[in-house]
Amino acid sequence: MSQPDLMRCIEISAPGGPDVLRLATRAIPTPNAGQVLVKVDYAGVNRPDVLQREGKYPPPPDASDLPGLEVSGTVVATGADVSWPLPGTSVAALVAGGGYAEYAVADSALCLPVTGTLQAEEAAALPEALFTVFHNVLERGQLKPREVFLVHGGASGIGTTAIQVTRSIGAIVYATAGSEDKCATCLRLGADLAINWRNEDYAAVIKKAGRGVDVILDMAGGERIQRDIRLMNPDGRHINIAFLEGSRVELDLMPVMLKRLTLSGSTLRSQSATAKARMAEAIRQQLWPRVLKGDIRPLLHSTFPLEQAADAHRLMERRTHKGKIVLSNNSK
Repeated sequence: MSQPDLMRCIEISAPGGPDVLRLATRAIPTPNAGQVLVKVDYAGVNRPDVLQREGKYPPPPDASDLPGLEVSGTVVATGADVSWPLPGTSVAALVAGGGYAEYAVADSALCLPVTGTLQAEEAAALPEALFTVFHNVLERGQLKPREVFLVHGGASGIGTTAIQVTRSIGAIVYATAGSEDKCATCLRLGADLAINWRNEDYAAVIKKAGRGVDVILDMAGGERIQRDIRLMNPDGRHINIAFLEGSRVELDLMPVMLKRLTLSGSTLRSQSATAKARMAEAIRQQLWPRVLKGDIRPLLHSTFPLEQAADAHRLMERRTHKGKIVLSNNSK
């Protein structure tokens, strides 16, 4: 399938605020062995993109310097040793960078098929959240049916996905969010309890519900970590994936010892290609069928044309959105 030599993309001209995101023209990348070239329809916008723009989250050495960690579109070329997906296949893909562009290179092992009623716009909003939730909640957290799961930031892109995934395996799901409207969204997606942390002491509300928490996915950090430790059941697992409220905290670790708790954390982008390929295969088997059936779907908040990436970042930084923000190459 032929394609032009040049593409539009969004570059980070210098570390800084949203205005440093600039529309530019570059040569279309060439896929290496085991990779495919995707003509991008949509790209997900994620908080790591904001951190990269600010100079706080550099891409891995072998990744594109362009922001963008997930895309959907059509495969138009392949490198050597690729048996699937072949040109013409509609896919969603996790990428280590380069998503804010008209074309992006992806590892074939990290592509997921887009079929049935799943729309390309929805598909672009799934890989980063699904990989994150699968790895941290189901693998590291070992969440089991009927256990209690708590997600901080329940109305975020990852939070809305986590609610649906954990509900689908039979967990009891609690969420915190920053407004009544966001709490209503969490309940609509399947949470059993949603707490506006700005107006209520979430720990007191959960204690009143009568059950402790077995697994916590925390994007906030800060003083919540100590409160979470007090909430957790024996052998509970607490996983941090971001620190919007700070990563430096003073903790009383005695409850960790007495209750045999596990405090953990991870990032996705820096993990090896082998590790991410293993996750992708497990997601294909365990979660992607539920996506294609419609049991798990991203909550889409806004779609911006590629050239308005700065506006998309401004929206993300305001933290008023619910669900995912995506960029489109279909609105020129």
